[in-house]
Amino acid sequence: MICPKCKGLLYPQGDQLTCSRCGHSQPKGEVQIVEHVQETREQVVVDSIEGTLPTVAILCEKCGHNQATWIIRQTRAADEPATRIYQCTSCRHKWREY
Repeated sequence: MICPKCKGLLYPQGDQLTCSRCGHSQPKGEVQIVEHVQETREQVVVDSIEGTLPTVAILCEKCGHNQATWIIRQTRAADEPATRIYQCTSCRHKWREY
């Protein structure tokens, strides 16, 4: 059981449950419902990172445009090389280079 005052544990002492932190006690059979309030956290949502990625001159196989952004991700085991992921700046087509 949890103490409704300090959220500490209630320990049995005779026919009572007593909190070792604050001294609160209640009968063993009495159940008190403690409401938990969820903590709110702020989250930053990034919708787009356009304009922040590096670009390279490479031919898009879909539209023929010659510029794309790229990122590097470790998609396989750590002892294997990373994967370079390209995205065409014109048509947004994505492809990988292993």
